[in-house]
Amino acid sequence: MSKFLKIFKIVVGVLGAILFFRILNTGDEALELDAVLQSSVVSPLMYVAYAILLLCILSVLVFVVKGLFTGNVKNTLIGLGSFIVVLIVSFLVSEGQETALRDGEVLSAYGSRWVSAGLTMFYILVAISILAIVASNLKGLIAKS
Repeated sequence: MSKFLKIFKIVVGVLGAILFFRILNTGDEALELDAVLQSSVVSPLMYVAYAILLLCILSVLVFVVKGLFTGNVKNTLIGLGSFIVVLIVSFLVSEGQETALRDGEVLSAYGSRWVSAGLTMFYILVAISILAIVASNLKGLIAKS
């Protein structure tokens, strides 16, 4: 399996490099002016990126489900519950207002509130991560003393 993954990574890397250099050789102005050329040059690289993203998502899902059934379900549920609590708190403290978008559409107040909740949740999770790193380092320093 390891040999297969190594070969797969090399093939995908070479394919990505070829497609990338194909875009570079075409040039910016030609891509901006000709939609057909843009589609034929950029689309293959996008399809490779989508395929890699799909493989990543599938592998994460497989390993998460595998971990659920082989590991400690209690810890998994505690983590999931904590994540949901942070989501709910983020949504409750967020505000939303109708916003005009560039394409003329209007983002509803509810949609704006979800965007705000997502950003708030991101900030909360980053703060928790930083605190966990600092606490871990301090604990290590204290243990060495």
